[in-house]
Amino acid sequence: MNFEGLDPGLAEYAPSIHSTLDPVLDAHLNPSLLQNVELDPEGVALDALPVQESVHIMEGVYSELHSVVAEVGVPVTVSHFDLHEEMLWVGSHGGHATSFFGPALERYSSFQVNGSDDIRQIQSLENGILFLTKNNLKYMARGGLIIFDYLLDESEDMHSLLLTDSSTLLVGGLQNHILEIDLNTVQETQKYAVELPGVTIMRQTNRFFFCGHTSGKVSLRDLRSFKVEHEFDAFSGSLSDFDVHGNLLAACGFSSRLTGLACDRFLKVYDLRMMRAITPLQVHVDPAFLRFIPTYTSRLAIISQSGQCQFCEPTGLANPADIFHVNPVGPLLMTFDVSASKQALAFGDSEGCVHLWSDSPEPSFNPYSRETEFALPCLVDSLPPLDWSQDLLPLSLIPVPLTTDVLLSDWPAANSAPAPRRAPPVDAEILRTMKKVGFIGYAPNPRTRLRNQIPYRLKELDNEFDSSSQVTESLIGREEEPHLHMVSKKYRKVTIKYSKLGLEDFDFKHYNKTLFAGLEPHIPNAYCNCMIQVLYFLEPVRCLIQNHLCQKEFCLACELGFLFHMLDLSRGDPCQGSNFLRAFRTIPEASALGLILADSDEASGKGNLARLIQRWNRFILTQLHQDMQELEVPQAYRGVGGSFCSSGDSVIGQLFSCEMENCSLCRCGSETVRTSSTLLFTLSYPEDKTGKNYDFAQVLKRSICLEQNTQAWCDNCEKYQPTIQTRNIRHLPDILVINCEVNSSKEADFWRIQAEVAFKMAIKKYGGEISKNKEFALADRKELRSPEGLLLCSSIEELKNVWLPFSIRMKMTKNKGLDVCNWTDGDELSSLGAPSQWGLAKAEEERGVCVYDLMATVVHILDSRTGGSLVAHIKVGETYHQRKEGVTHQQWYLFNDFLIEPIDKHESVQFDMNWKVPAILYYVKRNLNSRYNLNIKNPIEASVLLAEASLARKQRKTHTTFIPLMLSEMPQVGDLVGLDAEFVTLNEEEAELRSDGTKSTIKPSQMSVARITCVRGQGPNEGIPFIDDYISTQEQVVDYLTQYSGIKPGDLDAKISSKHLTTLKSTYLKLRFLIDIGVKFVGHGLQKDFRVINLMVPKDQVLDTVYLFHMPRKRMISLRFLAWYFLDLKIQGETHDSIEDARTALQLYRKYLELSKNGTEPESFHKVLKGLYEKGRKMDWKVPEPESQTSPKNAAVFSSVLAL
Repeated sequence: MNFEGLDPGLAEYAPSIHSTLDPVLDAHLNPSLLQNVELDPEGVALDALPVQESVHIMEGVYSELHSVVAEVGVPVTVSHFDLHEEMLWVGSHGGHATSFFGPALERYSSFQVNGSDDIRQIQSLENGILFLTKNNLKYMARGGLIIFDYLLDESEDMHSLLLTDSSTLLVGGLQNHILEIDLNTVQETQKYAVELPGVTIMRQTNRFFFCGHTSGKVSLRDLRSFKVEHEFDAFSGSLSDFDVHGNLLAACGFSSRLTGLACDRFLKVYDLRMMRAITPLQVHVDPAFLRFIPTYTSRLAIISQSGQCQFCEPTGLANPADIFHVNPVGPLLMTFDVSASKQALAFGDSEGCVHLWSDSPEPSFNPYSRETEFALPCLVDSLPPLDWSQDLLPLSLIPVPLTTDVLLSDWPAANSAPAPRRAPPVDAEILRTMKKVGFIGYAPNPRTRLRNQIPYRLKELDNEFDSSSQVTESLIGREEEPHLHMVSKKYRKVTIKYSKLGLEDFDFKHYNKTLFAGLEPHIPNAYCNCMIQVLYFLEPVRCLIQNHLCQKEFCLACELGFLFHMLDLSRGDPCQGSNFLRAFRTIPEASALGLILADSDEASGKGNLARLIQRWNRFILTQLHQDMQELEVPQAYRGVGGSFCSSGDSVIGQLFSCEMENCSLCRCGSETVRTSSTLLFTLSYPEDKTGKNYDFAQVLKRSICLEQNTQAWCDNCEKYQPTIQTRNIRHLPDILVINCEVNSSKEADFWRIQAEVAFKMAIKKYGGEISKNKEFALADRKELRSPEGLLLCSSIEELKNVWLPFSIRMKMTKNKGLDVCNWTDGDELSSLGAPSQWGLAKAEEERGVCVYDLMATVVHILDSRTGGSLVAHIKVGETYHQRKEGVTHQQWYLFNDFLIEPIDKHESVQFDMNWKVPAILYYVKRNLNSRYNLNIKNPIEASVLLAEASLARKQRKTHTTFIPLMLSEMPQVGDLVGLDAEFVTLNEEEAELRSDGTKSTIKPSQMSVARITCVRGQGPNEGIPFIDDYISTQEQVVDYLTQYSGIKPGDLDAKISSKHLTTLKSTYLKLRFLIDIGVKFVGHGLQKDFRVINLMVPKDQVLDTVYLFHMPRKRMISLRFLAWYFLDLKIQGETHDSIEDARTALQLYRKYLELSKNGTEPESFHKVLKGLYEKGRKMDWKVPEPESQTSPKNAAVFSSVLAL
């Protein structure tokens, strides 16, 4: 509302004017609403102020329902009905916001928004409330927590805001422009010019933006360009309020008179179809506010500041009988609002009272409101009992009094010392039988330890692995690619060649002879596979992620923990991150940063993979940090940049965060210092074209302690001035993450020049000579050694294209500076003489020095045809080798999706800029693992199997198809569980037809699990399902496969489904618990089921009937035929039913045990299988119809089988 022309005494409001109020409330007001409000005891009694008695509400007629005091004596400047919950928000002249719940106006929350300015407009969003003051836009949760605080220019005088869509906001005021703000990034995106004196009221329809000016005009602007399309000169003085409904625009305001401005009792009404004024509407009150209330007709509510309200039709005549009176406590009404349901009206007066009028005794503010969250009750008087047998019981439940005395657990430093667990000594038998290949030793397992001390049995390994041998290229590598002649085959993009059997006959072992798991690349947005491997091989990160579990449906930390668990269980078989990438695609920040590629962009290589993976690196660290934070603050509008708040709240923050001090120095001498935190650093390269030698440590220091000249605002000069901005580091992170930012030929040339200079210096340093034609003369020596006799490299080729050091040394100086230098093993021995890495790291830390070792490099392999690929070099630690291979050593590996190969360590730092460009570097502190708890406790508990509510609204009205497990029925190790799953298609298969008529699959169809059923395999309830979950999906389904899955359109929609609908994560946790507890799954074709569900199940826990009833080199037999042949059952008639299939698989397994005598008579069972295949060939593997042969039990073939 425009306040010009109103009571001038309100323009400069002073609290002293209202200091005569008495603390005595009217008897009709609720005294509990004045919580924590101090009143002046020497004022006039408040009961002298008129507050209307509560009256009987007559249906269809507005009358006062409740009155409540928001803030005594402070004018209410704005009121707003919440669009999502049953709440009324009011803002005061003192910058205080108060919310009231329900028609009874019970106080819900109250907090200060601004310390000096009044609140001018309120807008409710799904996750919080927007408050607009003079030059500040603040977004706060409904409980009062700040989500973001956007400061505008001090010269701004904002009056109105307009939410154009869910993430875009227009803000206008008394200046010559309107700002457009993106709520996702909290940044100004556009600035639209308007004529002075500015815009104070904004409305929107599906045709125009409507802007009300203090000059009395209303302009109609285009929705896209914001250009003026039409303009109505409504009033000669000023505009007070206007509203738009349908094809009508009604406005009220002030006209110019000889004595000044006077309230005009004629409402101006405009027809938006003809764009002209129609007959003005004369009213009997002085209009200050107006709103359309379109219930039965397009009524107008006209309100005066004195409290008079009149209803009339905009095209009719005003009747004095339609006037009713609002009795404000103060002299003036300051604000007016109408609820979305049109059932309630809210008025705020100048004495801080809020009046609620309604046309029904129990009004609803919104047609569909969600439930409001209330604060939990205080538990001080009723403390819960503590169960000391629970390992995960939080000790914070124990109430501890505040005391200044020393606690018993606070041991003095003299009596305590860190005692890290040292690695056990190597067995003497291993040392005696060890064979060395280079710097790696291999020895057979002497079996001298107990079985439970070795996770896996030692597998016989080849004593030698030729890392220089080229792996046979994949499908893309078999074609003629002249542009890849310089790229080694193991670095080329690998793809899976699909056949009729899908992936079953693809030889993954050809590409991976290790026991580590690769990742499949055919899933959308699988470009991040290499970074997933890097995070997995960071031991503290892996343990932290696998210990994490939360209730959020799409949590990247949870999904990453599930994927890491699969990588742990795999014995060389590739895994796929389909569930992780599915959750990744649902996060709005990922889409806003451009991290989600379309299938066409991924196939054509339009995206710059180097930039993409660096943005993904920054995003995943920030997202994991937010997921791990213990404080449950709203996450909707947190930034994903390098800066964030409270980095110490999560272990991710402790591992990666680095506190920075940013200093801005103006030329006037004014200095501003602020602190921030970052999770990674970006290399900044010097502007030097002379080919000067720079150590990597110099460039890294320059990038961390950045100094630049830029224009910035100076509070002292009160304008933008050239400033010198410097950044200093306060403490060093445990893991140093570096984005290389080699995004153009300029940075690539810098790397190339520095590598050439480093190569020449290395040759000269160790006795070599370089001739003019760049041939090297080293007196036929193949090895280079340092003056101390250390072997530096075994070949000259290992020095080429190397600029990156394996270790760097960083030290914080006393004057808050930073020293960085390259570090080698020779430097360590010459400076300290430390005999062991442990002793060296400890000695370095005592001197305040940190030595970082290179742990991983992510590189971009250039390919002009496909956009290239991303691979990672990772130094795999001892713990991983011990779990997988039973040996304790470190080794560098190349990870190229599902291709994994050990490499020499020098290959990880060699970057030929013609085809191999560095993107990301990971350096870790020495002895990092000893600083963190690396124990993994399975966070999945048995409670996941208990009964849970369905997401579907209609499910309660239907018959349930399963009975959840009771606590007494919890499965044990070795219990049988019948399992079946049904799927739907998200993306169709992509194939091409060759010239010879054969079909070649380019990309398989993308499936999503739609239903999962588990039935009891033993006990009195054998065969009864305990899980029958339909999986809700937010992705578009292209084919429900109803004939094969039984899933119909609508079954997966929570609004109309009558099934037991759950999230994929909820059902996934149930299956993970069953796997971890050690049950055995019985089903038909479980390999595909577990693959689509994205689960890794040990082979000894899978009993697949498709393989139990199978002869080598013969076809697989369908469940329908097996059920007919052995069980005399007709299943899968019209559609498939997962409960029926799971029960049938259990019965077939019982039949298998019966026929094979529990596996003790394989020869007799082989005869049974021969009879099965003979019968199948005769029947063409089709089950006969009822009118023909009903069962094979009456046939001679089956009688001979039973005789066995």
